[in-house]
Amino acid sequence: MTFLAKEEDKKLRKREVRWEKMFPDELESAIEEHPIVYLPYGLCEPHGPQNALGMDALRAHSASCLAAHKYGGIVAPASYWHVHEQGIEGAWAYARIGEVRPWLTAVPVWMFLKNMFYHVRTADMLGFCGAVIFSGHAGPFVEDVENFLEIIQPHISMRMEVIFGVAVESRFEDGKGSGGHAGRGETSLLWATDPDCVDISRAPSPDTPGKNFAMGDLVLESNRKVGEIMVAEAADNLGEIGKKLLDEYNQVKPQQKPLTFDQVEEIWNRGIRPLIKDMSAMKDVAPGQEAPPENSRWYPNWHINYKG
Repeated sequence: MTFLAKEEDKKLRKREVRWEKMFPDELESAIEEHPIVYLPYGLCEPHGPQNALGMDALRAHSASCLAAHKYGGIVAPASYWHVHEQGIEGAWAYARIGEVRPWLTAVPVWMFLKNMFYHVRTADMLGFCGAVIFSGHAGPFVEDVENFLEIIQPHISMRMEVIFGVAVESRFEDGKGSGGHAGRGETSLLWATDPDCVDISRAPSPDTPGKNFAMGDLVLESNRKVGEIMVAEAADNLGEIGKKLLDEYNQVKPQQKPLTFDQVEEIWNRGIRPLIKDMSAMKDVAPGQEAPPENSRWYPNWHINYKG
């Protein structure tokens, strides 16, 4: 193949939006055209026998890529390490997962938030004007993340907004709902974004006893076409948020200098660390939850008296 043919082929191939797969000139062109970064987060977590464990991050990354293709911007590598095991989530895991090996990629809330701080610090340093943070995994820490971003925003020029999960009930018209965690809603979403990560034949029948790896309801009624509609709607939502953040940035014209690592640590120790012990993610149980017994695999990390 001649050099010219290679260049023609390069022009014909679909525009790449994944940061880790882009060449320097592609990154420079993309940030010049639309200086928005999508930061997808998720978790490897039980989602029934029918779904790959990385569902939360997989669908967040895929929806972000779809948004970037349609609206512009760059998608950062997905982070598969997220909040779990402690507090309310540990109690949930005891009830819904049980004592089987869970294959979680879990970190405590303070590590997750500090990692996010460094992620947005880097994006700000590189010159992005807005960061659309999309977490496919949600839980009691949602309010914690929102409050955290409010605290650090005055120190970051880049505008930021976080969303959690994808609304799914409205797209099923039979009135039965999404089936909850790892039910037909989430299964349909993953089926749409990563079809090789869903195998409905692995799902047990609805009357099978046991926790079934935290599987939800109505799984056998999952619908890839409905999932595609929901993913497209999620991508449009992400793209519109990016446009809004860019407008906000242009109106404010912030002039903060990019933070150094030392400054990140200083802001963390002064403004965030003292708040961790009172965060929602640190609560032991939610109303109606049962605490894990001492002989449970979830007990050691369930209650954490964070001293900082």
